[in-house]
Amino acid sequence: MNQHNDIGTNPYTGGVAGFVAGLRYEAIPDEVRARIKLLILDSLGCALFGSGLEWSRILSDTLASIDTTQGCHVWGMSSKLSAPHAALVNGTMIQSFELDDVHRAGVLHVGAVTLPAVLAIAETLPADARMSGRDFLRACVAGYEVGPRVGMCMGPEHIAQGWHSGATVGVFSAAAGAAAALRLDTAQTVHALGIGGTQSAGLMAAQFGAMVKRMHAGRAAQSGLYGALLARNGFTGIVDVFENPYGGFCSTFSRSTDRFDLTQLIDGLGERFETMNIALKFYSCVGSNHTTLDAIRAMQARHPFGANDVESIVVHGSRVTVDHVGWRYVPQGLTSAQLNLPYCVATLLLEGDVFVDQFSEDKVADPQRMALADRVQVLEDPSITARGRGARHTVRVEVILRDGTRLEETVQSQRGSEDAFASEAEIVGKMTKLAAHRIKGEQIERIVDWVMHAEEKTDAAELVRLLASHG
Repeated sequence: MNQHNDIGTNPYTGGVAGFVAGLRYEAIPDEVRARIKLLILDSLGCALFGSGLEWSRILSDTLASIDTTQGCHVWGMSSKLSAPHAALVNGTMIQSFELDDVHRAGVLHVGAVTLPAVLAIAETLPADARMSGRDFLRACVAGYEVGPRVGMCMGPEHIAQGWHSGATVGVFSAAAGAAAALRLDTAQTVHALGIGGTQSAGLMAAQFGAMVKRMHAGRAAQSGLYGALLARNGFTGIVDVFENPYGGFCSTFSRSTDRFDLTQLIDGLGERFETMNIALKFYSCVGSNHTTLDAIRAMQARHPFGANDVESIVVHGSRVTVDHVGWRYVPQGLTSAQLNLPYCVATLLLEGDVFVDQFSEDKVADPQRMALADRVQVLEDPSITARGRGARHTVRVEVILRDGTRLEETVQSQRGSEDAFASEAEIVGKMTKLAAHRIKGEQIERIVDWVMHAEEKTDAAELVRLLASHG
């Protein structure tokens, strides 16, 4: 298939690239500047907690054994790796325990794919070209805006087909953020997107117990970083990566042309900020489970009940919810446990919460949890599916108690969602609680202060140094 050389004939790829190259800090609305800081803090807390997990250690140790470059810090650790490998590990750590942000309509964990690429560049820029705090925030907004729009273009069918959107769509957040960080022009950014896009890969079967699911975000961050760095030096990519009808991103990762909508890529770009539509998690499990957990908590508040009182629970949700998290639970490791809705419902009923302390390998095959999970059924409600991507987390939950009591609750948006966003205190509290597993309180306070006053800072590499473990 002929590839166009004139980027002007590729309005969607070119439009996205033009936005990234032309974005100015002053053009970012105040509410978006405030929101991006809180989103950054949340991701950094997730990464610091993740730095103490087994899969993070295996990945970091394996790379350290073959990579002696030591150009960039691995957050929460005392080690350094080359920029691409640091991005790989740091992205993996943000997504390492199902605690990070999610853009629901775009089906993307945005911080995990954007921040590692942007901060790798901050750390490797020469002293006379340091990235200011304002430039850091601008680059982050570029990444946080582009990736979700690619996800919205692809629609929920993309993940229903078996592609893991964090790994596939995520490369575009990373490439956009890195391109903005390097101040690439529009043509160079087109190539950064085209190089990133051709590296897209990631299979949803990784959710059934595989450590590699955690690595998908890191690989996307790494791929986007490669794209921007190579494009800066004249390496070329697919200039119509979104539009090309044969082998383009959209045509390849969708079953048919009516499954994606290219207009979503540029509709309102620079005017309507998708950064404001990114939700945070207050449960340590996949975002598709949160509305059900909120529904059960709401019912318990009205009519207290516990695990021993439950006869059965039926969750009515979208087709994507059923496919993504509604399968019958079989113990296959922590990843599988955190992604399975019946298991998480059982965890909430038995322990009163679904956070980091509720998940460990010794609980994966807990007979009590498994027996309770067998009482949870997840069914498609076609009326919810028909409402489209914006309603994909909507659930109607029915609880039948042993005494015959029937309870019902419908929840459209989870706690911490874009429709019920958390307060600064709640977000700092979550970040502090997570980070305290790895670093001391004074260091955490300095990280929070840096991010919340980023526009006053002269060198974003300072933030990376604060994220490193010195113990």
